[in-house]
This record gives sequence, structure tokens and C-alpha cells, in this order.
Amino acid sequence: MRAELEAPASEGSADAAPSHPVPLPSRLATAGLAWASVTAVTSLAGIPLSPDPERIALAYRSDRLLTVDGTPPDVWSGYSGFWRATDGWIRTHGNYPHHAAALLAGVDLSAGARADDLRAAFGDRTVHDAIGAITRAGGLAVAVRPEHPEVDRRLREQPLLSVTRLGPGARLRLPRTDLSVQRPLAGIRVLDLTRVIAGPVCTRTLALLGADVLRVDPPHRAEPEWQHFDTGHGKRSTVLDAATDDFRTLLAGADVVVLGYRPGALERLGLSPAQLAERHPGLVIAQLSAWGLDHPHLAGFDSLVQAESGIAMIESRDGVTPGALPAQALDHSAGYLLAASIVALVERRRREGGTWWVHTSLRRIAAELLGMPRTRDPQPEQPFETSAHSARFRVGVHDVTTARPALPGLEFSAPRPWGADPPRW
Repeated sequence: MRAELEAPASEGSADAAPSHPVPLPSRLATAGLAWASVTAVTSLAGIPLSPDPERIALAYRSDRLLTVDGTPPDVWSGYSGFWRATDGWIRTHGNYPHHAAALLAGVDLSAGARADDLRAAFGDRTVHDAIGAITRAGGLAVAVRPEHPEVDRRLREQPLLSVTRLGPGARLRLPRTDLSVQRPLAGIRVLDLTRVIAGPVCTRTLALLGADVLRVDPPHRAEPEWQHFDTGHGKRSTVLDAATDDFRTLLAGADVVVLGYRPGALERLGLSPAQLAERHPGLVIAQLSAWGLDHPHLAGFDSLVQAESGIAMIESRDGVTPGALPAQALDHSAGYLLAASIVALVERRRREGGTWWVHTSLRRIAAELLGMPRTRDPQPEQPFETSAHSARFRVGVHDVTTARPALPGLEFSAPRPWGADPPRW
């Protein structure tokens, strides 16, 4: 990855082996992917310490450590899961209310339907018919498929993080910082236009490294509160329409923009990388999508990519019922890798100027994982003490417990209440 980003050599920990494997056992190399993704950030940020494998595992499964007022939130909707159709398996995602409503409409069920109702509805349909109906209704569902070695090989021929210089831009002037504190992004303004794990993990990491991160969400679609508590550390949060003058002012003052919405939707809003580069030379633009730029209108999540790419069947315990990775590792790895690329490109803009664009996708991360060594019988997970790896915050009226950072030597600032900040730098 360093070569792709043309980053200078560092004494960080990217090439160091962990003291013991990251405790994320699976047939695929989830542990190795997690270690490589986190150490990509520590290396490029100049952090000389080696990460703790247990801390990485908990960071990747932070939703399992999260409590709000002492209670673990319900992080999965009953409409998200694997369902048996007449000729195969389907994976659905219904965590957002609008996706759940569209899913139910697609299979002719009303609001409030139970899991048994959904199971019966799928049991009367083919995979093709069910997915077609759900997609037409605006819902999210994919077929659970075997892996596609030739497709994955072609994806791996492309860079894991594709970097393009989109145009000129002045050299970036960075403020002097305390070199005893590893905050290489101090003074950098990051406009966070992302949702759901991968993008928020990226921007949470940028805030940890000193950036001023402002997350902007549309006013018509609230973020689940628990999800923001899980990934909102160190960021300010505002609600703003992208068509407003205030939003354009934020863009004009940003050094970095992180994009996590579907490429087709971004273009309609005038926020595609090419459109941003034309209007705001000098930006570092980081883009993440589920399926890649070849599928600009297709929405997706980690769980859906696992199912469609073959990961779910590889991780099946019985060879019949789909399984899953021990964490949403595609999301988390994409977030750390994109954060590492932003650190490198901010430094590159400081050295030589330019307007830079880096992009990757969950599907490209999946192809990388599928090309790594795998094991037939992973070791069972051994329990370990988690208390040293958790942090407690007061967020508004709530007491929140979350995972501490995977990056060693740094600590998160508390999440802000979602949407509570004014839309300004």
C-alpha cells in the first residue's frame, strides 16, 4: 500500500508481526487483515508502538462492547439476516427503518411483520424473484453465492487503494505541532459525508490523529443513536442539506472530504470527486463504496458483500447454512486503510501540492481477504479480559461505554450528541 500512495519510509509497525494472532478466528485470514489494516495507519502516522492484538479485536467488534446507560443496544434488526428461499439463500439488511419498510413491501408484508412471517414469505419465492421484488421496492437483499475466484483475481489486479491526481492545488501549510504527541493531522479540516461503520471508522481515526472532523448528515434521515455512539468519537456532528449555502461554505473550508454514499447519488448532488476537484482544487478526496465504481447506483453493507462474495459460505459451520466473519471486518478494514491513505495524501499535498482522490470498496477488500491464506479448521476463540480495553463517556444525558482505540498510545475524545453542533468550522 505504501507504494500505491508513494509514501516515504517510516519506522512504524506496518511490517512487524503481532506478538500473537489477533483473536478473530475464522477460516479466512480475518486476523491478518485486521492487523495489516491497523498497522497501515500506525506506520503512516509515525506511531512507533505496536498495537495490542486484543485491542484490535475489540475495536473490530466494538458494537459488542458498547453499552448505553449500562444496557447493550439492539444492533441488528430482526429483518436483517439469512433467509431460505425455494432454491437457495438470501441475505437481507433492514437496520434502517426505510430499508426495513421497503423489504417488507417487496415481499408483500405490512409493518410489524414478525420473523416467522418473513421466513414464510421467502419460503414461497425463488431467490431471483424475491431479490427482484425487494430491489424494486427500494430494499436491500442479495443472493448468498459461492466465491468467484476469477472475479476476485481480476479485482486484485486493481490497487487496493486507487490513487489519482485530479488536478493542481497549492501546497498545504500545516501548523507546527508537538512532535511528542502523534497527531499528524492537527489543523486539518475533514468534512465527513459517511454513514455506517466503514466511513465513520475512517473519520473517527482521523479525529484521533488530530483532525478537526465535522460529520454532516441529511436532515431527513436520522442515524441510529447507538451507531453514532459507537463510531462518533472526537467528531462534531451537524445536520444540513447539501444544497444550502452553509454546506458550500463548509466545502470551501475543508482540506479533506470523505465520501461514503453511493457514487451515483454523489454525482446527482454535485459531490462526485471530479465535481469537487473542479470547484475546490487542493482537496484530498477519499471515497468508499460497497460494490465499487462499476456499480454506482447499488447500495450495500458489509454483511451483504460477505454473502454475495462467497465469504458467508466459506464461513459456514455445516457447509449448508451461511455463516459470517467474526466481525464486520470488511467495514473496519476499509475504514483503517482509507484513513491511512488520507494521512499519506495529506503529507503528499504538503510536499508537492495537487488535488488527490483515493477510493476503495468493501467488495475490493473482500477480494483481498479471499486471496489471503486460509485455514480449514480455525482455533476456537479463547476469552480474555476486556475491561482494560473499554472507555466510558458522558454523552448528553447518556452514560456510554465503548472500545478504546486500536491505535496504541492514543485515546478517544467523547462522541458528541448526533446533530448537536452548528454547521461551521
